[in-house]
Formats: sequence, structure tokens, C-alpha cells
Amino acid sequence: MTSASDGQSDLRSLLQLLAMGDRTVDQVHQELSLTFPRLASSHPENVRAPELDLDLDRARRCGFPEVIYAPGKSNEALQAAFELLLSRKQNVLATRCDPAQAAELCANFPQAAYNPVARTVRIHGDDSPPDDACRSGHVCVVTAGTSDRPVAEEAAETLRWMKVETDIVMDVGVAGPQRFLEQKHRLECSQAVIVVAGMEGALPSVVAGWVPCPVIAVPTSVGYGAAFGGVAALLGMLNSCAANVAVVNIDAGFKAGYLAGMIARQSTIHSPAN
Repeated sequence: MTSASDGQSDLRSLLQLLAMGDRTVDQVHQELSLTFPRLASSHPENVRAPELDLDLDRARRCGFPEVIYAPGKSNEALQAAFELLLSRKQNVLATRCDPAQAAELCANFPQAAYNPVARTVRIHGDDSPPDDACRSGHVCVVTAGTSDRPVAEEAAETLRWMKVETDIVMDVGVAGPQRFLEQKHRLECSQAVIVVAGMEGALPSVVAGWVPCPVIAVPTSVGYGAAFGGVAALLGMLNSCAANVAVVNIDAGFKAGYLAGMIARQSTIHSPAN
């Protein structure tokens, strides 16, 4: 941890380099942003809720801003986080919002898009509308049953926040295999496919045998007693014989959406057309 005296020494050294012409103003600003991240924010310090200290540099380092996990956070903390991210023109996504949190956020931010099934609230702060046509890549989200929809919707909302074109194919589980075969043409242009399933978790292996791209498998807690809250589906997916299946945690729609979105955007960036 940097002490106050060390910080003053670093600041003095940077100012001396600037005065001697060994650093440009932009270079000094960048170094100050890394050394003193709070100085990088043009937003008043008093909008920060005591329990939050957002990573405002994450979008530069990792491509996307920090995502807000809503459970346990006060309405004041969530509002402060939204205001701070928007002041930096960063897109905002809050996951697992309860109805009271979502109602408060939507009242304070009329431009917010709330999905009550996904339990997400998102805003595009980069001056583009949340559902604009300028998107990168394509991901299809597939569910085994309608009971898996909340997790699938969380993945889809994450992809929309990332500006990745998204399609959802619902209720095509292995109990009726003809249902997936009727819909598999919708997966043909995807750079990644997310498959959300509970019970025995067999659907990702089936889908993976039909697509030439990564399949992100999401086990859900849907199922009867021996499903063990999603553990049976998780183990089944981890033991998939399909080489293109990777697995995330139980009910982890956000994680699946984020990974698939990164794959889709990178595939688009590095495609021959670009």
C-alpha cells in the first residue's frame, strides 16, 4: 500500500519530468490516473457511497466497465455507482436486482432498461442507445426448458450490454430432440453459443455436436431432489465428451454472457473482413 509520503514523492517526480519536457501532459495524466485513481474521476468525491470504490479503469484495461452485483447494496450505493459510471460515459449493468432496487434505479434513471426476469438494470452511457444496430458479433442463447429462462435472460442482457447481437432459442431440451433440430439453423452465424440447462444437463453436449464454435454450458438449479440444486447438471456438463464445451458455475448467466460476448467480439475484430 502506498503511503502519503510516497504518493507526494511520486507526484513531485512526475511534475519535475513535465517541467523538464520529458513527459507530455497526456502522459502525466495517464500516470496520475494509475497512481492516484481517485484523481482520474471528474465526478465529485461525495457521490461515492462508503461501501463502494469502483474500478473506473477496468474498461480501458479489460474492454468493459465494472459490473455491479446488487445484492447487499443499498439504494444509495447503487445510485452513486450508476452516477459515477455514467459521468465517465461507461455502460452500466447491475445484476441480481430485487424489485425494490430496480424500481428505485428506474425512477432515478429513466433511460434504464430493466428486465424483471433477468433481474438486471442496464444503461448505455457512451451516447448510444441501448438497443442500437451497431453491434459486434453474434451469440445464441439456448435453453433446455422455460424454467431455465431467468438464467438465460441474464446472459442475454449481459450480451446486450456488451453490444453483441443476441438470439434466444427457448425450450429445446433433450426430452424432445426434434425441437432443437428445428431451430439449429438459428445458431449458424454465432461465434459462441450459450446452453442453459438443469435436470441432468445433457443439452450442451447435443448442441456442441452441431456447431463449429465454443459452447458455454450453464447448469441451473432446476430439477428434483437428486439434481442437488444444479450439482447433477454441473457434473454432467463437466464430463461432456464434446470437446468444444466449457462450463461455468450454477445459475451463472452473467459469467456465461460475458465470456461468450468476449469471444464474439474478438472473433469479429480479428475476422478477415476487418
